[in-house]
Amino acid sequence: MRVGRLLKAHGLKGAIKLELYTDDPDRRFTPGATFTLQVPETSPWHGKTVTVREFRWMNSHPVVFLEGVADRSTAEQLIKAILWIESDPAEPAEADAWYDHQLIGLDVQRDGKSVGHVIRVDHLPAQDILIVGDGDREVLVPFVKAIVPEVDVAAGRVVVTPPAGLFEEIAEEPETGEPDGV
Repeated sequence: MRVGRLLKAHGLKGAIKLELYTDDPDRRFTPGATFTLQVPETSPWHGKTVTVREFRWMNSHPVVFLEGVADRSTAEQLIKAILWIESDPAEPAEADAWYDHQLIGLDVQRDGKSVGHVIRVDHLPAQDILIVGDGDREVLVPFVKAIVPEVDVAAGRVVVTPPAGLFEEIAEEPETGEPDGV
C-alpha cells in the first residue's frame, strides 16, 4: 500500500516533508517503521528500504527523519520517492473503508447489469471519485453512499444507483420556440 510521498528537504539535518496517503500518520510513521521506496532505477536508493527515525508535525506539515539520512543533500536524493508498505491482514477491517487497490478492477453494476469496471480512484477534497471505464469513455462516479450503496470486494462488484445521465446520454427536449421561463 502506498502511504506517502517525500516532497522536499526541510532544514539542514535530513528532515523531509511528506505528502500523506494514510488516515493515521501518527500510527503509520512510528520510529522503526520500514518502507519500501519507489524511485527511478537510476537512483542510488532504488531497491532499498528506509526506516523512520522520527516523525513530527512542523508548522502543520508532516515531516519525517529517516535512518541514514543525516543532511539536506542526502534528503534531496529522496525527493519524489513514494513510500510503500505491505498491507497487514491482522489489521482490523474498518466498515465501509477500502484501499484503492481493492476497488480497482471491480465490476460496476447498475440494476444487475455491468456498466464498466473501476479503473482508478481519485481523492478530491469534497469526496472520493470512482473512475469507471465504460468502453471508450471514463465515467466519474462520486463515491458516496447515495450513489454507491454497495461494495462487495469478495464478489468483485460495486453496485451503483446513479442519477439520470451519468452513464447514458440525456435526450434533449424538443424546442418549442418559446423563450426559456415562459
